[in-house]
Amino acid sequence: MPAENILLLPGMMCDERLWLHQIAAIDVPIHVADTSRSDNFADMAAQALAAAPPEFAMAGLSMGGILAFEIWRQASERVTHLALLDTNPHPDAPSRKSMRYEQIEEAASGNLHKLAVESLKPLYLAEKNRGDEAILATILAMALKLGPEVFERQSLALLNRPDSAATLANISCPTSVICGREDAICPVRYHEFMAREISGANLVVIDDCGHLSTMEQPEVVTEELLRLFAQ
Repeated sequence: MPAENILLLPGMMCDERLWLHQIAAIDVPIHVADTSRSDNFADMAAQALAAAPPEFAMAGLSMGGILAFEIWRQASERVTHLALLDTNPHPDAPSRKSMRYEQIEEAASGNLHKLAVESLKPLYLAEKNRGDEAILATILAMALKLGPEVFERQSLALLNRPDSAATLANISCPTSVICGREDAICPVRYHEFMAREISGANLVVIDDCGHLSTMEQPEVVTEELLRLFAQ
């Protein structure tokens, strides 16, 4: 049955601007979750569910995909379709945890702008897109609008997140797993693993695309979401 409502789950330090192309193209009521208020995924999921319609298709990118796993655990009966984009089913590695604590201190010290700029081009974008000033400006604007307190909350949620690998086999709705071929944060192998573990999942690996597939290759992502949500 085609999706009647869509719940979009932004990545870390992102808002609805991450999904502008998809929002404009999808002709169904769309709800963008507020992921700024909690420092753990259980509460973040409960808040998203409280604000969401009774049933919905769900798409989450990066941190949003990790949140999607928790929403599925809490209320799978409400999820009609699922898209997992540029995300990671595994817990945070110890090296990432120590880095996150350092970044929290840096952001709290007034260096969020510097932190965002230094990580943008090398980590988030494919080589072809690293000179795209519109994408870079939007990423920076989203991060600065949310600010250091949200950065801390979301960082704590990520470093304490549960392992979602065992959840994958329980996902039973139509599912797409989408990623950029040049994603340096959540590499293709994570997505191949998810697509194998989720019964019937469709894997889409996008060329000339890094971690922010909805912005780097919006037409390709939108086409796959429209295909998924029409099922």
